[in-house]
Amino acid sequence: MIQIRRSNERGRASFGWLNSRHSFSFGSYYDPAHMGHSVLRVINDDEVAPGAGFDPHGHRDMEIISYVLEGAIEHKDSEGNVQTLPAGEFQLMSAGSGIMHSEYNASRHEPLRFLQIWVLPNVSGEKPGYQQKDFGRAPGLTAVITPQGDGGTLRIKQDATLYQLLLNTDYPSEQLTLPARKAYVHLIEGELSVNGEVLSPGDGVAIQSLNELRFEQQGDVPVKALVFDLP
Repeated sequence: MIQIRRSNERGRASFGWLNSRHSFSFGSYYDPAHMGHSVLRVINDDEVAPGAGFDPHGHRDMEIISYVLEGAIEHKDSEGNVQTLPAGEFQLMSAGSGIMHSEYNASRHEPLRFLQIWVLPNVSGEKPGYQQKDFGRAPGLTAVITPQGDGGTLRIKQDATLYQLLLNTDYPSEQLTLPARKAYVHLIEGELSVNGEVLSPGDGVAIQSLNELRFEQQGDVPVKALVFDLP
């Protein structure tokens, strides 16, 4: 029902300008026991050196989410989108029929750290799309990506919802009901209990066959996590 993926068990890649940790198999890192969870295929924790980045490259039929933890991303793509993505904002790029893009550290002096997340779409060959938004810092669960784009959320081409989870000493717990669904939790900051299992930063937990998730802050450090509701 609950499978914990500890931070120090993740795959690693280092190219001088890039240090990355892979929750699931990616690139030269292959682990048949960790190929993704439901339609969630990639969670990479990337640290990019000042002024460095990913040169133009292509994607097709993939929903690609970027969430900046430190610094800012300079984004350019073949659809004409030229954007800066600062810390705290979510970006959703639907690759669809095909898109080229580049991502660079916007600073020449400070490092960039961000999560790169891939979700398999439930349609293929559609027109590429780009969305970006900051969803604030309200405690509890905040939906940021949904199948229909309800309530100002970013719209994903999949039956999946992404929540931002923030907990603190004034709002130390939260719960989520998801009957007949799967879920994945990735902890970014703080210590978090998920149905009694305690996670540390960088840990993830794959969940299935549970009707309810209970989240509880452990200690005094505020919690920041991503929670995926998956088919």
